Amino acid sequence: MSADKIHTDDTPVPVLQPGRKTTKEGRLWTYVRDGTGWHDPTPGAVWFAYSPDRKGEHPKAHLKDFSGDMQADAYGGYDRIYEDRKDTDKPIREVACWAHARRKFYGLIKSTDSPLATQAVELIAKLYVVESSVRGKAPEQRQAARQAHAVPVLAQIKAWMIATAAKVSRKSEMAKAINYSLTRWDALVRYTTNGKLEIDNNAAERSVRPIALGRKNWMFAGSDEGGKRAAALYSLIGTAKMHGLNPEAYLRDVLARINDQKITEIDALLPWNMKPEIVGNASD
Repeated sequence: MSADKIHTDDTPVPVLQPGRKTTKEGRLWTYVRDGTGWHDPTPGAVWFAYSPDRKGEHPKAHLKDFSGDMQADAYGGYDRIYEDRKDTDKPIREVACWAHARRKFYGLIKSTDSPLATQAVELIAKLYVVESSVRGKAPEQRQAARQAHAVPVLAQIKAWMIATAAKVSRKSEMAKAINYSLTRWDALVRYTTNGKLEIDNNAAERSVRPIALGRKNWMFAGSDEGGKRAAALYSLIGTAKMHGLNPEAYLRDVLARINDQKITEIDALLPWNMKPEIVGNASD
């Protein structure tokens, strides 16, 4: 939370209800610090937090010490946080996700083979062409390239959306897809004003993907406490993977050493302070 930009997302997790033969739906929230797109010297990290439901009070508590730009989806619970923190000394600015916006139109292509949706996806693809040319460059270079090349495309996309919205039914899926973007337009274009930001929230989505896959194998967490322990382990595993470590080898090494590790030197066991050649790399 000391970063000035983070990615966030959440995913459901089934949790066994004690005394019952059913499960409830808990949530795992992910917060990702990832500056690989511009070679941030600060080490990347993933932090998962568990909650027994999806109420907005949970991310509000998680983010109490954070201030800066937050790349997220359109979850309504974040809106109150942006508003409440807007005029404080710890504002949180919304940065929307072009992958989410694109997904609305891509779904229409799949379901209806819509020519209009195809036009939208082709226009958005131009933004990603710009991104491919600036990945790994310094923030100042990324911002300059986006201002020169992405901003004109964004103006073209907005004009197309406004014109198309006037031609289609307000209740149509196309209108809904367009409205999703237009109502978040300021947040969608914010990435062009800061070279440290990304065009989408894929960093957070990547971090929750293993949980979606894992649910098919472990079925449910045994309790709310089990959900908290899962969050702690996923934090270590996700961060280890970000640094090219084999998570199983990393955890085995930490467990073997932690009993003799001085509490004042516990940072030595953090994933970014471990060497892949010692604990095994992610491809092992």
